[in-house]
Amino acid sequence: SSMRRPQVSILQSTFRTTFGLCSTFSERSGNNSFTHNALSLKYKLDNEFELVFVVGFQKILTLTYVDKFIDDVQLHFRDRYKNELEQRGALKFLLNNFEFGDDFHILLREAEGSSKAKAPVSMRTFNESQKSQKTVKSMIETKDGDKSKEQVGKKSKNAKKEGEKSGGDQAKAAAQTASKKAVETGNGGLTQEEIIERNRAKFFSKQLGGAKPEKSSKSPKPQKPKGKMNRVWDMGGKRIAELDYSGTNGDNSSDAQNQDPDATAEPVSSKKGGFGGMFGMLKGLVGSKNLTQEDMEPVLDKMRDHLIAKNVAAEIASQLCNSVAKKLEGKVMGTFTTVASTVKQALQDSLVQILQPKRRVDILRDVLEARSQRKPFVITFCGVNGVGKSTNLAKISYWLIENGFTVLIAACDTFRAGAVEQLRTHQRRLNSLHPPEKHGGQPTVQLFEKGYGKDAAGIAMEAIAFARNQGFDVVLIDTAGRMQDNAPLMTALAKLIAVNTPDLVLFVGEALVGNEAVDQLVKFNQALADHSKTDKPRLIDGIVLTKFDTIDDKVGAAISMTYITGQPIVFVGTGQTYSDLRSLNARAVVSALMKA
Repeated sequence: SSMRRPQVSILQSTFRTTFGLCSTFSERSGNNSFTHNALSLKYKLDNEFELVFVVGFQKILTLTYVDKFIDDVQLHFRDRYKNELEQRGALKFLLNNFEFGDDFHILLREAEGSSKAKAPVSMRTFNESQKSQKTVKSMIETKDGDKSKEQVGKKSKNAKKEGEKSGGDQAKAAAQTASKKAVETGNGGLTQEEIIERNRAKFFSKQLGGAKPEKSSKSPKPQKPKGKMNRVWDMGGKRIAELDYSGTNGDNSSDAQNQDPDATAEPVSSKKGGFGGMFGMLKGLVGSKNLTQEDMEPVLDKMRDHLIAKNVAAEIASQLCNSVAKKLEGKVMGTFTTVASTVKQALQDSLVQILQPKRRVDILRDVLEARSQRKPFVITFCGVNGVGKSTNLAKISYWLIENGFTVLIAACDTFRAGAVEQLRTHQRRLNSLHPPEKHGGQPTVQLFEKGYGKDAAGIAMEAIAFARNQGFDVVLIDTAGRMQDNAPLMTALAKLIAVNTPDLVLFVGEALVGNEAVDQLVKFNQALADHSKTDKPRLIDGIVLTKFDTIDDKVGAAISMTYITGQPIVFVGTGQTYSDLRSLNARAVVSALMKA
């Protein structure tokens, strides 16, 4: 039974790094579920108390009540231990004993009971229905109209008769006594009080007789057509006293006695409105409100459009805004901060966290480690056509030579005409900048090439063996540019990487692309995974972003590429010369991205 039921663990991040990992996972994935082998996980963040509620269950089970169950657990736990959670102390939190087992089982049984299918309702018999209570007479319609009108009419008449009967008893009794006295004594023998009593009885009888409503005719009498109405002019309704300005003083202001009392109410109401507007503005600034989805939705829509205008892929911009909304929902706003500034700051922090690498790529340290093991450090460059793979390969060669390493360039682009000659030109220029005489007579850069039309994977293997024998520190493998939907060339690239197992696979992409960056990286990674023969295939390890000097502040491609792969941007190309190579400054990129 324990395998069929979900299990919830309630964790509190006592250290900021633990909560940062959870928020990073939410920002990169864009959803609140995770699947691993035969298990599924769903989690919910409580941003106010920095809690993480996780529910785990078998993926094969279709549990429809999981979302409601984890929401109920969160609300019940918050309400029960609110005082303990508000202490905000890690040590105090660890010392507290949260006895939540009984409540957990109660909530689980309620969630399971609510998800069970309800039994079908049995049909009522004829005797139980309202139709069986009706008589035949009630179903017959009268001439004058509906049966309901007839019943209502009868009820009203009966009520009137009962009222007349009860109300006229006193009048009839008085009339009888008066008539008896009149017969006995005659009209002439009546006293003054008896005459008054008799007249009063007659008056009551007349009143009761005249109270009966007359029957309305079946068709109302047609109304006489009205004559032409007089036109009412706008100023025609003014009283003559209002138009008399003889009592005004020189500055067109009337006396206080002649002023209309309604006129004094208008400035008072405007004063109240001004005070209310000022109070509402201050209330919006002071941090006394929990953020909701409705408050953030208009701001997030503007942020999403702004990110798309800055070349961020539309799908990624939506996922980023959704993750920011989940992170901020339920949080209390800071003092004298608006919703827009709070959302903008949270989005800015998320973008910086995405651009900062989760693992540091230190090429110089890795090259020194490979040199100590007497083997070359191998870097493979891949990407689509025309993004600048060969040019940036030459820039990285110059950077490595400046740091005292020797480089072997492997010309594995056997498809494009002029690719080998381009690399030979770069080799000649780099050797002129660092002549062999300054390095013990050995050239710092050499080119390994076998011409065109050959197998690129075989050339790369021979180049690595040559570098190992000659003592080169680094091998840079240049590959042919290929579109992500070209299956034969993608297969050849996957074969090259699988056979030679380079130490670093760099994807070269240009900063000018928008939505295309997502498609390129996804399909490159998919091709490398599909054609790999191991359980853990080699995917893209880092990104080289080229043509960064041509985009001004539209730096959204950097966000799209790092969000899709989760890998860092190792180098940024900023020009045409060998020294135009920079490392990415995450905060500067985010500042340019958020600039209006």
